[in-house]
Amino acid sequence: MKNRYEALLALDLRGKEDGAKETVDRLEKEFQAEGANVEQIQRLDKRQLAYEHKHSNTAYFVNFIFEGEPTLVDKLQKKFKLDAAVTMQHYQKLAKKKA
Repeated sequence: MKNRYEALLALDLRGKEDGAKETVDRLEKEFQAEGANVEQIQRLDKRQLAYEHKHSNTAYFVNFIFEGEPTLVDKLQKKFKLDAAVTMQHYQKLAKKKA
């Protein structure tokens, strides 16, 4: 039984701002490699953070909407925790898509 999820990722691209598209494309491939069916990617661009995180005041935000098995979110959290580009991550279960 697949569920719909939303993943909001904050990326640390200091010194690599020009590589934002490549980083988002790489992350999309990693979602797919874990079995996610990515429906939509929203690039929210660079935003000011409410507080300093890992010595940075800004982050590049990207939102993924995807479908996957219930265990997928745990796998993604563990995988992206080790990814130097992903500084923060938040996942939320969404309602089923209306037909």
